[in-house]
Amino acid sequence: MTGSRPINTGDLDAAAIVSVLNRHGVRYVVIGAFAALAQQAPIAPTRDVDLTPDTAADNLRRLSAALKELDARIRTDTPEGGLPFDHDGQSLGRVAIWNLICRHGELDISFRPSGFEDGYVQLAVNAHRVVVDGVEVNIADLDDVIRSKEAAGRPKDIQVLPALYRYRASRRSST
Repeated sequence: MTGSRPINTGDLDAAAIVSVLNRHGVRYVVIGAFAALAQQAPIAPTRDVDLTPDTAADNLRRLSAALKELDARIRTDTPEGGLPFDHDGQSLGRVAIWNLICRHGELDISFRPSGFEDGYVQLAVNAHRVVVDGVEVNIADLDDVIRSKEAAGRPKDIQVLPALYRYRASRRSST
């Protein structure tokens, strides 16, 4: 585990979201831009936390309890604050991606992020525990963040890749 890192994410209080997940014992890996920022990559702040949870039934039950504590809602353009939804571990696992919002900001749950068909199982192998804003977070390795962004191929992912490549190269050359 590495030292604490503050991350400026605007309206997002990622530490509060992750704190609730940790308190419920949810096994997860944070992916995407937040994982890159937690590794001090020089990219623009993100407005959400993306995570891939373990799909074991007991973990999905804990995830459901954590989402209820967060008062997570389905993120929509309207109404503001999202739509309430009833869920349990089993129903959460039936959907590949959840785009949610809670009082601490936006969070996206992706069971099979681009480039990782086995999701959590693959990501957990290279994941790192870091402290962000005083909270332990399990984050995807920078190489895995890059792999997922390459596989997704969305304009916003392609736009950030050059900065991630440069940052990865500079980290490698300094070791």
